[in-house]
Amino acid sequence: MCTVCGCGAGETKIEGEHEHTHVHEDGTVHTHTHDHGHDHDHSHAAAPLGAHAHSHHHGDGSEHSHDHVHSGEHAHSHGDEHHHEHGVAGDLDYGTGPARAHVPGMSQARMVQIEQDILSKNNTYAEANRQSFDDKGIFALNLVSSPGSGKTTLLCKTIELLKDKVAISVVEGDQQTSNDAERIRATGVQALQINTGKGCHLDGHMVGHAMERLKPADESLFLIENVGNLVCPAAFDLGEHHKVAILSVTEGEDKPLKYPDMFAAADVMLLNKVDLLPYLEFDADLAEANARRVNPDLTIFRVSATSGDGLSAWLDWIQSGLEAQRAKRSESVDALKRRVAELERQLAAK
Repeated sequence: MCTVCGCGAGETKIEGEHEHTHVHEDGTVHTHTHDHGHDHDHSHAAAPLGAHAHSHHHGDGSEHSHDHVHSGEHAHSHGDEHHHEHGVAGDLDYGTGPARAHVPGMSQARMVQIEQDILSKNNTYAEANRQSFDDKGIFALNLVSSPGSGKTTLLCKTIELLKDKVAISVVEGDQQTSNDAERIRATGVQALQINTGKGCHLDGHMVGHAMERLKPADESLFLIENVGNLVCPAAFDLGEHHKVAILSVTEGEDKPLKYPDMFAAADVMLLNKVDLLPYLEFDADLAEANARRVNPDLTIFRVSATSGDGLSAWLDWIQSGLEAQRAKRSESVDALKRRVAELERQLAAK
């Protein structure tokens, strides 16, 4: 799980940024992209906890660095600290321990601590993002799915139907290329590409930088298309108001059961490509039932970006969210005005 192994650390690149390279005290070289227009606090992650870097010089003069772990971390045991279950016919379940994951050479307790540390810092960034959205009356959605679910096509169609009614900004997350951001910009709205390199999800810090660059309008719609992955994005709050999980009818009905964390974290599920149902052996009712087994409160829309089926209900739901954010902002402004008026009255009374 990336909350433990730190996959993709230092790999992220946001459009328009440039790179800095520096050498740490232990001789390791670290390169990262940097934008001068932000006030987010950075920390440069070191090697995984319990590890440090070794550097050697080869005969040709080149230098090679790698992480090395001590304290028996290479050892593997089948004790409580490396808990997994042997199921029927020799199946192995590595999700039953406290960490609900497995990393060779690392105890469950250590994994839990690392995950808590990583998510705690991410949540701080996410809360700052959410506060900014709320202060400006912006409605933010985090769209998550497997690759190939039709997420970008559905997003483009949604934008085309709403862009004349509300200002829209989009963050696109992919490991490489700016293809999807270019597709979004072709609709006429602003979009920013974040490439995560080896990373498998967006996080609150990345989205905070994207907000600073995009400068979304007050009372607008902010759409985040996460990296195609139903595992790691479930754990990372970006400051969005809702996670929207997209499941296409070209996938299996049991996907919500196979990837329960994502469907449990989502508030909405879009069952996409329903125009293909006549040509597939896909039980839409069963897919919805499986999703509600994981999350009974899930709101589900059956949609098709190609035929337009179900899009009106999906757009109405978005409009309701926009109106709620505007109302919340208005209430906050009114409350602030009342507070200022009360302070002025108290000062005048003195």
